[in-house]
Amino acid sequence: MLLARILRKFITRGELTVIDAAGRAHRIGDPARGPSVTIRLHDRALHRRLLLNPRLAVGEAYMDGSLTVENGSIYDFLDLYGLNSGTGTMNALDRGWTRARLLWRRFQQANPLHKARDNVAHHYDLSPALYDLFLDRQRQYSCAYFTSPEDSLEQAQENKLRHIAAKLCLDRPDLKVLDIGCGWGGMSLHLARAAGAQVTGITLSREQHDHAVATAAVRGLAQRTDFQLCDYRQHEGRYDRIVSVGMFEHVGVNQFRTYFDKCADLLKPGGTMLLHTIGRYGPPGITNPFIARYIFPGGYIPALSEVVQVIEKSGLVVTDIEYLRLHYAETLRHWRERFLAKWDEAERLYDARFCRMWEFYLAACEMTFRHQGHMVAQIQLAKSPDAVPLTRDYIGEWEHAGEQAGEHRGEAALEPRPQARLP
Repeated sequence: MLLARILRKFITRGELTVIDAAGRAHRIGDPARGPSVTIRLHDRALHRRLLLNPRLAVGEAYMDGSLTVENGSIYDFLDLYGLNSGTGTMNALDRGWTRARLLWRRFQQANPLHKARDNVAHHYDLSPALYDLFLDRQRQYSCAYFTSPEDSLEQAQENKLRHIAAKLCLDRPDLKVLDIGCGWGGMSLHLARAAGAQVTGITLSREQHDHAVATAAVRGLAQRTDFQLCDYRQHEGRYDRIVSVGMFEHVGVNQFRTYFDKCADLLKPGGTMLLHTIGRYGPPGITNPFIARYIFPGGYIPALSEVVQVIEKSGLVVTDIEYLRLHYAETLRHWRERFLAKWDEAERLYDARFCRMWEFYLAACEMTFRHQGHMVAQIQLAKSPDAVPLTRDYIGEWEHAGEQAGEHRGEAALEPRPQARLP
């Protein structure tokens, strides 16, 4: 089998056994140098698809059931792939697909207003009951911040909220804060509660908007929050602080300049902004085709070099950058394990094919942070370099004060939460 011959050049750490559609087993690699995984291909046509476009075909085949894992799980298979991803490239066809996608990525990520709304609805307007199966209590759908390996997902997400709040320099109450891409409202509500801020949260997801409004009412924060269904390009106002968590990945490379120009226009003189986004260590790249087609259409993980050069043209000043290296890998591990534990409930919401798609998505994303050069960057921005303190001591001081206050109040554990609606 041609596929097996190519894999022999690629798999050098661990062993992959491929059982082809005719039932023949092809053992590839060295089990003494890593894990052993067995996959079975149930369709002869899949042999060719894996050769022509492996980054798309593997996920589709697992989702449709024409590729199954017999020794291990899809996570184990992707982990084995990740361990070997630095040893070479699958084949010339795979390299060709990558070069072609680089050429047309601007078309793929155009994201005009109507398309941006559709892209957001594709993912974020799924059943809210689905997200309750694997997210934390506040539905934080972005990288958590693990200050200890023993942190629960809930604790790590609370850590993240405090860490970001600290970088916003919330030095007085009633600051006007804009939360771009507010999700289900967790960040906005935290800033309103912990800092007494007046927070406007904008999102394109109706499900997220409605949940945020309901949660604010339940928590007695409706007077301090204003959640709007709005694209950032259409929003008007002037703010002391801006925060954006996990939204920039949906902007698209064509809109980078528009995004930062808009942020500069919305931010008052002396104001501060914190951008929390997934990034890549290496040069500009492409979105994985499976993720682009089935999970996040229009999405893109930027290289820091692409982001900083646009920031420079916007008039904003970079005052701090922090890389959260493996925090998202650990976050995704928690999400994946929780999802697998609630598989039957997810299958009742959708079907087995959807569950396999979601499992593949969570496992594949975790591998990108463990093996393939993805990380999270927190970029602090301001209108002038003297907008924030000269040293970073203020970050730890804010976090410590918030942690102590939270221990005494127990707010994170006691706050009620609206019930998710079934589809």
